[in-house]
Parts: sequence; C-alpha cells; structure tokens
Amino acid sequence: MSIANSIRAQIPPVHPEGYPFIGGFALVSLILFWIWPPLGWIGTGLTVWCALFFRDPVRVTPVRDGIVVSPADGRVSMIAQVLPPAELGLGDRPLPRISVFMSVFNCHVNRSPVAGRIERIAYRPGTFINAELDKASEDNERNSLVISTANGRIGVVQIAGLVARRIVSFVREGQSIGAGERFGLIRFGSRLDVYLPEGTRALVSEGQTAIAGETILADFGSSEQGRTFRAD
Repeated sequence: MSIANSIRAQIPPVHPEGYPFIGGFALVSLILFWIWPPLGWIGTGLTVWCALFFRDPVRVTPVRDGIVVSPADGRVSMIAQVLPPAELGLGDRPLPRISVFMSVFNCHVNRSPVAGRIERIAYRPGTFINAELDKASEDNERNSLVISTANGRIGVVQIAGLVARRIVSFVREGQSIGAGERFGLIRFGSRLDVYLPEGTRALVSEGQTAIAGETILADFGSSEQGRTFRAD
C-alpha cells in the first residue's frame, strides 16, 4: 500500500450533511487569510474541527438478537428509572433509561441501538439548555423513535443541546432497521436517551465512554444480574 493510500485509510469519511458547513468554514477562512493571515489560520483550524465533527467512520456492530448497542459516541451520563416522554407511547410507568452525552468533539452520526421496525417518529420543538441536565429530556428540542423488536418496544430520543440547532433524521415510520444502522444526526453537541423495557439491566456504567454501534448497553438474552465497575 502506498503512503498516500495508507494516510487516506486513516482518515474517516465525512457525512454528506457536513459538506455545506465545511465549505462555509473553508470559504470564511480564505476571506480571513485575505484580511489578516493569523485569522485565516484560526479559520483553518475551525474548518478541520468541522470536518471532524461530521466524520462518519465505519463501525463493527455485534449481531445477535437481544443486544442493545449505543446509538451515539460520547459519555454515559446517566442511568436511571425515568417516565418516558408521552409522545413515545411507552406507558405511564418509569422505564430504564440510558443517556449518552455527545460533546462537540464526538462523532454525531447516530445509529440504531437495535434491529426492528420503526413504529413511530415524533418531533417536538423546544429550548436548547445544556443537554447534560436531566430536564433537557423534557424541555429541549427532540426527535423520538419507537422501534418494535421481538424483545419489546425501544424508545430512542435525540435531544438537541446548548449549541445544537438542528436534528436530522434519515428514516421513516414503518421502515425496518438493523442494529448499528445510521438513523440521523444532531448538529453541534447533544444527547441520546434510550428507553428500555421494564426490568432491563444496563451493562454499562455512568462515566463510561460509549461508541455508537459497538458498545453494548444491554442484552435481553443475558441472565447476568448486573455488573460492577471500577474507575482508575
């Protein structure tokens, strides 16, 4: 393999949704170079960051019935029993919820946590408070999916963050989707909530780093009673 091909293989592809933004950053950088070169270099750095934000790397998803994988890159910020949003139609009892917070440095392409059929998609406008706050689940702009599986109905909620201003969905109601398949993205910082059937045990811990399409959040086929974790 040539050096050029080797370097190219190390650079993740960019999702097409990012092209207009990267082009805009690049154009502004050229103008800034003309005004004052140091500003141009700052613009170049921001252009590179923008390209990294919209990166869409290949992921290797474990394939087995009952596995729930992370829908997002980021940090597992909260694991709790929470009443799901009304638009999900998942009932009026608290369900296990795993939240993954994405910073502006994470890949923001979202992937389906399970294989199944998309039963419902519900968009709700809202505010843009810090997505790490628990009340962001209720107050912020969000787009919700309900995925019907052999193990029950799974709720997946894209929540806009403090900087985010746009949630993009690639799927439609009635569509079948595989675990790890791309279903949307959120621009510039946000959070993903996964609502699991009652009694499901999380196989991750708060503070753990999650990788979209790869990190296993839960396993319906496992008899494991839970895991203990140690932070070093």
